[in-house]
Amino acid sequence: MTGYRIVERSGQRDLLGEGLLWSARDNAVYWTDILAPALNRLSLADGSVRRWPIPEYIGWVIERRAGGLIAGLKTGFWELDLEPFALRQIVNPHPPEHPDNRMNDAKADNKGRIWAGSMPFGLDKPSGGLYRLDPDKSLHQMDDGYYVANGPTLSLDQRWLYHTDTVRSLVYRFALHDDGSLGPRETFIHFEPQWGRPDGMTTDADGHLWIAHWSGGRISRFSPDGRLEHSIPLPASQITNVCFAGPALDRMFVTCAADGKEQEEAAGSLFEILDHGARGLAPGQFAG
Repeated sequence: MTGYRIVERSGQRDLLGEGLLWSARDNAVYWTDILAPALNRLSLADGSVRRWPIPEYIGWVIERRAGGLIAGLKTGFWELDLEPFALRQIVNPHPPEHPDNRMNDAKADNKGRIWAGSMPFGLDKPSGGLYRLDPDKSLHQMDDGYYVANGPTLSLDQRWLYHTDTVRSLVYRFALHDDGSLGPRETFIHFEPQWGRPDGMTTDADGHLWIAHWSGGRISRFSPDGRLEHSIPLPASQITNVCFAGPALDRMFVTCAADGKEQEEAAGSLFEILDHGARGLAPGQFAG
């Protein structure tokens, strides 16, 4: 039977945990607390957790092949070094007419490009977009009209890009071409009301999608053709992200949010899912 454990963090809870990343280089799992704002790192060697305060909202981090991290902050794409700590801005994608937009979630593909979504902080208008940052650091807007752009992930063969608008309860997919262009946006999964809403996603080694359920208290596995296969319930309602980790990519971690749910004892925890029976894919790294 599938179970879970709560990673011990001396009582620390995330207001809005997100942006999970497995780092083979550091033998660690990174994740963000968007609202704190902070970056967390769990060492798989000894179970210790380190937390860095960040000067503005941080949605995600992705490794650079050359070392260091790329971070999605309130004001766009930044280079991030942790020791010593340093931030260098690459580009701010937000249009002047939407100064309250922020970065929310991202993945890198096998060509070293970053796919990242943005959203308005107030969730009140569809001003968010989908962006591609190329290794030469050029920025390309690929789609628009999102309330909460979330959870990009790629198919096993990298021929499809999946992206979510959480507010609309829709998981989209796009045909992904070698040059980084996208085919038309298609609705791939429409979350039913009792499921909650789709949030962060990842792809396993069999090509299935694992999706976090915001306001649904679970993660679920969907087949490559979009059918719900099974769900794993968790003791927090606002589940935000899921990733595979460890040298064999057979460990699974899940983030959630405590903001607005302080009465839930496990809200804001980092969960490790036990006996889930799946393996993941190595995360992409930014080639710039």
